[in-house]
Amino acid sequence: MHSTLLILATIFALYMAWNIGANDVANAMGTSVGSRALSFKQAIIVAAIFEFAGAVLVGSHVTGTIAKGIVSPTSYAANTFALGMVSSLLAAAIWLNIASRSGMPVSTTHSIVGAVMGFGIVGSGFSSIHWAKVLQIVLSWIISPLTGAIIAFLIFSFVKRLILQVEKPVVAAKKYAPYLSSSVILILSFAIFYKGLKNLHLCLSFNKVLLIALIISAITFFITKTLTAKVEVREVSYKKRYPQVERIFKGLQIMTACSMAFSHGANDVANAVGPLAGAVFAYKFTEGVSEVYVPVWVLGTGALGIVAGLATYGFRVIIVIGRKITGMNPSRGFSAELAAATTVLLCSRLGLPVSTTHTLVGAVIGVGLARGIASLNLKVIKDISLAWILTVPIAMVLSIVIYLILGMFFR
Repeated sequence: MHSTLLILATIFALYMAWNIGANDVANAMGTSVGSRALSFKQAIIVAAIFEFAGAVLVGSHVTGTIAKGIVSPTSYAANTFALGMVSSLLAAAIWLNIASRSGMPVSTTHSIVGAVMGFGIVGSGFSSIHWAKVLQIVLSWIISPLTGAIIAFLIFSFVKRLILQVEKPVVAAKKYAPYLSSSVILILSFAIFYKGLKNLHLCLSFNKVLLIALIISAITFFITKTLTAKVEVREVSYKKRYPQVERIFKGLQIMTACSMAFSHGANDVANAVGPLAGAVFAYKFTEGVSEVYVPVWVLGTGALGIVAGLATYGFRVIIVIGRKITGMNPSRGFSAELAAATTVLLCSRLGLPVSTTHTLVGAVIGVGLARGIASLNLKVIKDISLAWILTVPIAMVLSIVIYLILGMFFR
């Protein structure tokens, strides 16, 4: 019986991962494609490399939260808990599929957390839910978009004041590009090495990680400085200088796109494989295993499914994120992606399954606010907010219905 449920859990985890790629990864890549820093095909390649790396190297931290942080596997019989995880995966995946079809960018984290809560309530009552953990997660949903918006606002305000609005923007871009690129690499390197290589059994102290990150960041600084030194400063009209500046930011945005993909893989692979890991744990616990261990193959499976979803169905949501909230170009996309990646990586390190959708939308709104509220499409923002509100209750109801139906066959 349990082998059948585990097979179903694996299949539904792949289906869930595919939908995450179609929705959440489309969010992560939307600003890069919308600004034309990357083509759709190039975005798929970036996602394939860095989503996989983030999932395998860092993903296990958050996977444990989704797997048993909301409901406890030990409170249920193994079959019951595995059935609940299967139901949660299918419920969340169905809602995401519906949302992606309409181009609606919803939170996959909301979907899976709501679905797991639905199973917990119908399976063992309200008392089975770890409400303190749920509250922590809910707070992260509020904190992450606000943090993303504030950081993006500050970054783009910095870019405008020191580069875009000066008399010689190309000269200014050449001057500050090395600092901006090295900052991106510093954040990414620190995230990879500081407790991020657990699956490779490589644990480094804080000081060693900081030293490594600073060295890599310094190398990036000098490489960027060398490359930007070759950019020709032509005497052209003021308006024509902007394409030159945006070409410099195009390279920077590609770097932030890599960082964003890594961040997303680190955090949101948990939404697909967390319940699968929980189902595996439910049976292992009966054999005397007391901790959730997330195998690399489980994380890798989720990452591959995510990339496939982006490649086959992600274009619908990319249009909304990359073009409909506010106008996007490389300098704006860079600011939004750097802010979102910083926020997501920070929350991932804290074990909070934050919504990449919330964080990135908040960052895009922050960039828009830095240009003036008139640059924002408030109707689109309103529609997105409504979708966020509906996601949790819909996922809960779907999970309950699926759990009751599957229970007729697997009890």
